[in-house]
Amino acid sequence: MKEEEIKQALLKKALGFESDEIVEEYTADENGKPILSKRKITKKSNPPDLNALRFLLEQSQLSDDDISNMTDKQLLAEKERLIKLLIEKEKDDEDGNL
Repeated sequence: MKEEEIKQALLKKALGFESDEIVEEYTADENGKPILSKRKITKKSNPPDLNALRFLLEQSQLSDDDISNMTDKQLLAEKERLIKLLIEKEKDDEDGNL
């Protein structure tokens, strides 16, 4: 994936979007082969993802701060902050999947 495609996907997730959800039901014919008997297409609303929005905002603020002007100490502190955020996100995802 290109960087721009990743940014667009992240923005879409951060702002929320609609998608089509397709449910298909099959029955068997006299030979036992599956035949599509019913197809239902519904619009599914995917709400904005606050973690994606927070990430985008942090990235825009970080780029405004101009990383090249940060000291080594500031860069290490930022690295630790981001690692903690990732660990929290993973923990939240694991708790949500249980």
